[in-house]
Amino acid sequence: MSAEQISTHLGGASVKDALAELAAHYEGRGIELVERGKRWHFQTAADLAHLLRREREEVRRLSRAATEVLAIVAYHEPVSRAEIEAIRGVQTAKGTLDVLLEAGWVRIVGRREVPGRPVIYATTPDFLTHFGLESRRDLPGIDELRAAGLLDPVEDALADAMSVIGAVKGEDTSGDTDGGLASEEESA
Repeated sequence: MSAEQISTHLGGASVKDALAELAAHYEGRGIELVERGKRWHFQTAADLAHLLRREREEVRRLSRAATEVLAIVAYHEPVSRAEIEAIRGVQTAKGTLDVLLEAGWVRIVGRREVPGRPVIYATTPDFLTHFGLESRRDLPGIDELRAAGLLDPVEDALADAMSVIGAVKGEDTSGDTDGGLASEEESA
């Protein structure tokens, strides 16, 4: 409120001296009486403002590419970008690794001692904390992932289909390396 509005509210009393005295009284305390734009108000002292500032944690969902890169780094660390791309089979955008670095889940741990000296990446303690792991050894294995239904269903469907084809033909396809397909000599 402005000094005039306060004065009007108090029946026309002179408030300028009282406001100055109150401002001096609160100076150096947790709150201060200040005048901004001819209006008086209380505010938190500047040295304590950081304690009252609201910090909202932004919930960010990782893209599929970022999730894949994070899994590759976790299971194969230390790993270079070229190795990540070889495992994924596609190029990895720089922004994908930047997101993981910014989140604090991946860090640069050095350079490979090969020509070009590529940067190598590894997970951080924050990664382990966020996912409730004590160490990388606590990451789920292939059998656990399959049991949870997290592996590519196309691969599982192909394996099931190949076993059905083998059963129909009366063959055992469990040990086949060629997926139950006849070789050129067999089909001739």
